[in-house]
Amino acid sequence: MPNQATARARESDIVSRLASFFPGATPVRIPIKLSRHTGNGNGNGNGNGDGDRSAHENKTVFFQDTVIEFGTPHEVLFVVDRPLEFADSVLVESKDGSLHAEASVVAVQYKPEWTVVAVRFLKPVPNWIVKS
Repeated sequence: MPNQATARARESDIVSRLASFFPGATPVRIPIKLSRHTGNGNGNGNGNGDGDRSAHENKTVFFQDTVIEFGTPHEVLFVVDRPLEFADSVLVESKDGSLHAEASVVAVQYKPEWTVVAVRFLKPVPNWIVKS
C-alpha cells in the first residue's frame, strides 16, 4: 500500500496546482462516479453537421470512478486515467447520491499517466460544498 499512498499524494499535489486557478477551491476527498455524455453531434468541434439527429443520439455512459480532490461552489477538480477534453459534458455523481450534477470541462492538464480535470456545473448545485 505505500506505493498507492505515494501515487495518491502525487495526484493530489498535481490537482492542487490546477486548483490554484480557482479562487476559493477547498480540498475535499469525495468519491464519485463520472459518466460522459456522448453523441452530442459536436465531433467536428463546431456543433454543425448533425442537425436534428444529434438530439436522438445523446446518451450518458459510465466513464470511470474517481475522487474529487478540490471543489468550489461551481467547480470540481479530479484526476482521470483517460483523456477528457475542453467542453466535454459529464455527469458527476457522488457514491452516496448527495451530488448528481451535469458539468462541462473548463480546464485540463495532461500528464503522462493521467489527466487533471476541472469541470463547472451547468446549473447551481446548492449546498454541495459547505465551508465554515
